[in-house]
This record gives sequence, C-alpha cells and structure tokens, in this order.
Amino acid sequence: MTTESSSDDPVIVSDATSARDADAPLGTTSEQPTPTVPISGADIASETAPAAASPQLTQSAPEPVADPEPVPAPAAQPSATAEIAAPLMDEDDLLDEDDLSFDDEDDSEHGGSSEMQDMGQLLDSMEPMKPLRRGDVVEGVVMRIDGDGILVNIGHKSEGIVQQREMRTLSHEDAQSISVGDEIITYVLRPESADNAAILSIDRALGETGWRELEKCIEDNETVEGNIMGFNKGGAIVDVRKVQGFVPMSQLVSVPRDIFRDRSETEEDPEMEARRAQRQTEEIGKTLQLKILEINRSRNRAIFSERQAVQEWRDAQKARLVQELQVGEIRDGTVTGISNFGAFVDLGGADGLVHISEMSWGPVARPEDVVSIGDKLRVYVLRVDIENRKIALSLRRLEPEPWETIHERLHVDDIVDAQITKLTNFGAFARVEGNIEGLIHISELSDRVIGHPREVVQEGEDVRLKVLRIEPERRRLGLSLKQTLENPFLNFQ
Repeated sequence: MTTESSSDDPVIVSDATSARDADAPLGTTSEQPTPTVPISGADIASETAPAAASPQLTQSAPEPVADPEPVPAPAAQPSATAEIAAPLMDEDDLLDEDDLSFDDEDDSEHGGSSEMQDMGQLLDSMEPMKPLRRGDVVEGVVMRIDGDGILVNIGHKSEGIVQQREMRTLSHEDAQSISVGDEIITYVLRPESADNAAILSIDRALGETGWRELEKCIEDNETVEGNIMGFNKGGAIVDVRKVQGFVPMSQLVSVPRDIFRDRSETEEDPEMEARRAQRQTEEIGKTLQLKILEINRSRNRAIFSERQAVQEWRDAQKARLVQELQVGEIRDGTVTGISNFGAFVDLGGADGLVHISEMSWGPVARPEDVVSIGDKLRVYVLRVDIENRKIALSLRRLEPEPWETIHERLHVDDIVDAQITKLTNFGAFARVEGNIEGLIHISELSDRVIGHPREVVQEGEDVRLKVLRIEPERRRLGLSLKQTLENPFLNFQ
C-alpha cells in the first residue's frame, strides 16, 4: 500500500505493509497499516539532532493551509530514530515524580500546620498582662535618681517614682549605694494613671518582703532574730525583718518577769511602776533568738517564742556535749536552778545535775545550804548517759574523801568534840567532823548499867569523846563517852 503526498514531497513506500498484504489469504483483511508520515529533509535533520530537541517530534504536524473544505492531516507518529533519541522514562519514574510532588505538598501542609500549632500554643501560654494594683510588690530597675526621689522602671510599660519619704527605713549608706541600673523591690501605693506615674514605696516593700521571708522560715523551721521594740501587759513587741510581731510573756526566757505587772496587783504603786518602766527601757533594743509560732498576713499577725528557740539550741548543745564529755573531767559551770533533790549547772549549753548526795561529804539538809542560783562552780563529771542525754555532776569529788586522810587529823586516845546524831538500842552515833561519824557503844556511855542510850544522851547534844579505834577501810570509828568522864571511885580514899 502506498501513500500519496503532495508533489513537493517525496513518496515513501512501506515495505513491511506490502509484505503483510501479499501473504494474507483471500477473503481476509489484514491489520490496519500504520500510516506513513511524510518525512521531509527538515525531519531527517531533526532525527539526527540532540535528544534535547526530541520532544518537538511528539507534537502534531502543522495544519495545512486552510481550504474551503479543510481536510485534517493525519497525526504524526514518531519515527524509530526519534524513539531511540528520546529519554527513556518508565512507569516507576513517573510514579516517583508524582509521589515527590505529593510529598512536597504534604510536607508543606504539615509544616504549615505545625507552625500554626506552635504559634497557638505560644499564644495560649502567654498570660495576659495584669494591670498594677495597690499592694502589689514589684521589682524594677532604677532609671534616675534626683532630689524628688528615684524613678523606677517597673515593667508593664510603666514607670513609678519612690519619693524620699517612702525610703526612710534605708540607712544613709544604703541610700547612697543605690545607683542607676540597680534592681530594687517596691510596693505599689498608687497605680499609674493616664496623667501620673505610679507612686512606689521601698519602706512598705521591705515589710512585704519580710512577710514572705517569714513564711518561708516557718516552712523550713528556721530560727529568726528579732529586736525588742517595747512591752505591753502580755509580753514583748519585737521587730523581725521589718515585721512587727509579739512574744507572749510565757515564751520569754532572757527577759525577767518582774518587769511585767503582776495580775494579782489590784492597786497601782507609782514607785513600783516607775521602777518597772525603767527596767523595760533597759530591755528595749535587746536581740532575741526566736521561733515562729504563727504567721497570718491577712490579719497582720506574727507570734514568736524565745523559749522554743532556746530549748532547740540547748538540745543541740547537749547532744554535742554528751559526745564530748568524759567521765572524770572537771568543768566550769553556772548554777541555773535548784530543786529539793539537787542543783542544775549549765556547762555551756547543756545542764547537768548535782545530786544533793554529791554536794558534800557531809550531810546536806537542803541544796540551798550549799549553792545559790548564779554561783560559778567547778564540777566533776560523774556519769554521762549518751542515750538519754543526761549528765551527772559532783561537787564533793573535787575534795579528798575524809576517811582517806583521817589519820592526818585523828589518832587513838584523842579527845574530840562531837555531836550526837542518832540513838539506837545498842548505842549512839556521833559526828566528829564533816561526814565522819563514830559509834559510842552502850557499854561506853556510862559506868552504870543502862537500858537505853537515851538515859545518858539525847540527839543533837554536844559531847566530848575519846577515840578508841580508827578503821578507815571499813569506815568505822570507835568512841567512848564514859572514859572522858571523871570516875568517882578513882578519888575515893
């Protein structure tokens, strides 16, 4: 089969098509032949052109010049040479390009969504700016210092001024040390208005800062320091970190009770009141170590205790002392209390007990007969109970025991003065010196036969006795009364 073309174009016959037509049997139709596209010299030149120009071959042939009845030209088919020169692109490549384009779109969509989400979270996290109110405590930066006061940038796009009368609590040195750029804490007395800057106070801020510090101290169970400002009928008024508080009379330790008026006093004594006022004046300014009992900012209430602070300190000192003390040590102390069974001695933070039996080698009727409150003593460490934190002290162990040196003072056949201390059925006991007591056997009381010692002597009676025996190891001393009396039969003639 041949294809006709215009007179200007060469004629090309498809050999493959003719062969198929020749071999086909009669009565059958062969496959539709592939239309042959006329190829001009320009087309041949394009076939030999670089592959970059190959896409032009896939375009439709130009339409012929319009005739009254235009006939569309057959679609141009790429030649074998054009197919070879064109870049090979398989289905996978096309899918990868599509996937890449879709991925880019997804990334752009997700990226934009993530950015929008982050921005939304940022906006949600930002707290709205609260306007300043009276009573707020704010931190600011000093911008200017002049005769009117201190200009402070307190944020919130606001400025405030601290007038001279609102920083009276600052010492002269502290006021002079403030410079431009320093950060200070202020209290808002009047918020900023459209026409006026905010009015601030350093004095009030110090008080508010003090309340915050005290609240933290009570949480941490810390001891604070305060100064006595004055007294009322119930206790002491103290200043603690610019906060005015109260120490009840029952919680005071270092302040004497006699500076307070006794509730039992029904009538005022002008002279007594004057002395009490003088004593209170002497105590003003005194520094106390205090524990916080109660803090209530809304009620402007702060209650402190010196007793708890002192007790806590003494417990810590006692724990330290019981670890340091050794039995047999000699320590200096001060008598802080007296009871009917002994005296308490402060060893420097911890008290030890001197029992009444350890006050003297001799008998002691009352501790007050030996020591008084405030006495400075040297004591002997007798026992230390680390587990129970108890310290036993002694006064008499600082002196030698009288029995150990009795031979230096007494000898057999010495006549000594003594006092009858006790009567028994078998005799009477008499104290010679200190705690040295001896026995006067009933047979040594009188030359005559007696039924009971009371027939000769009485308790508390002073007598003169003769030393018969001295036994230091057994703590025994033999005495005689009758051998000091004149025997009436010796003078009989």
